[in-house]
Amino acid sequence: MYHYSDTVAPTNRQPHQVTEMKDPAMKISLNADVATPVFQQIMDQLHFAINAGELQPGDALPSIRQVAGDLGIAPNTVAKAYRQLEFRGLIEGIARTGYVVRQETGNSRYQARGVSADKSEVHQVVDNQERGLFPNAFCKITEDYLSGDPGKCNVIHADGAGTKSIVAYLWYKETGDASVFRGIAQDSVVMNLDDLLSVGVDGRILISNTVNRNAMNCPGEVIAELIDGTETFLASMRDEGVNIYSGGGETADVGDMTGTILVDSCAVAIMEKRRVVTNEIGPGLSIVGLSSTGQARWETSANSGMGSNGLTSARHDLRCHDYAGKYPESFDASIDPALVYCGPYRLDDPLPDSAFTVGEAILSPTRTYAPVIYRIRAELGDAVAGLVHCSGGAQTKCLRFGNGTHFIKDNLFAVPPLFRAIQQASGTSWQEMYKVFNMGHRMEVYVPPAAVDDVLEIARSQNLEAQVIGHTEPSDHNRLTISAADGRHYEY
Repeated sequence: MYHYSDTVAPTNRQPHQVTEMKDPAMKISLNADVATPVFQQIMDQLHFAINAGELQPGDALPSIRQVAGDLGIAPNTVAKAYRQLEFRGLIEGIARTGYVVRQETGNSRYQARGVSADKSEVHQVVDNQERGLFPNAFCKITEDYLSGDPGKCNVIHADGAGTKSIVAYLWYKETGDASVFRGIAQDSVVMNLDDLLSVGVDGRILISNTVNRNAMNCPGEVIAELIDGTETFLASMRDEGVNIYSGGGETADVGDMTGTILVDSCAVAIMEKRRVVTNEIGPGLSIVGLSSTGQARWETSANSGMGSNGLTSARHDLRCHDYAGKYPESFDASIDPALVYCGPYRLDDPLPDSAFTVGEAILSPTRTYAPVIYRIRAELGDAVAGLVHCSGGAQTKCLRFGNGTHFIKDNLFAVPPLFRAIQQASGTSWQEMYKVFNMGHRMEVYVPPAAVDDVLEIARSQNLEAQVIGHTEPSDHNRLTISAADGRHYEY
């Protein structure tokens, strides 16, 4: 028997009883004999009504108070369902009016899976916090609380491999090859390392890992590969002059929280204030993009360009529905089933126009740009006006830096085969693709035009493709124009 949570008001309902809204035009009912939480039942029914056209754009939803009263539940339960639908982009709150169905729904498959491409709701909170010593810098920078040196500052950063670890889990389950998690270890480190690069860190870095796993599904051999993979990658970076060291970590068995595994890291560094890249990006600069594909000098294999952003979309939109039945622990059951592993491919299928299989392309370890950025900083010094790691927000990440700048990207790299395949399989608009995926370059260097040739030559010396992908012009506010290869222009 299903027991109501403490969000449900006491009633005399009996098992198998279905409670419905008093308004027959609003088809919301609760079934007391199922295990689905009350808020989820409300959310699923409204989601279906919107998808089926029973609720049209602009239609008003009943108030939270009305739904709670009709169904005999707490208002907070209804509010939770509405918030989830709002996050999915299906409804929106109107001041003093309540909630209505959005005029344009379903445009973001990424958001419908419970992920925000630009994390706007997070930034609404974070942007009101104290911004540190250099407000425009890529990462928050504080006084040197660790050693107390007034000429130095501290940088600390936390990130991880995201849901890419779930793709590795599926590979492991399908093949029995636990070594795939060595790439996940690199992903987690690089997502921290390359953010630190973007504020100019070029000294010692200390990094710690946190692994949250379901021990029944991810046994000791997985942890061994993650730990060894981390140490091997850090050693390879030290060989390149990047002084990054392991500070240990934590492995937590949280089987009731995750069915698979999540790999995160935290990095900290002390640097001189005068060495900080403040990202005071303004007009008159050239934007040099560093490619996310190919095989750079320090890499042991070619890279598809995947990185560690957009994996929620990549794994669901490319992979076929067989994986949903075989591995239900690998996705959130509250996601619309039409968006779960809804693609045409299996892991071992060839990726069109590519030497990779689909699984190899998605799992291609995230490239670090440290060997190149270290050399650029050493040779150009203060000529580097800005560094932007195109991670969360992808090609729109630049909008968070500088003031009064029009970013014009009119000479982008050709879209790599992996991202073309994702777009074709999902039908995602190109406008959204540029917000979710790096689309060919994942690091941007902002320099005066006179310094461009030096940046390009340093990149070429490391067998890394680079090109001027755009420039900056004056504007009354930060904005971005992307001119795509198909001749279309996208404004952000």
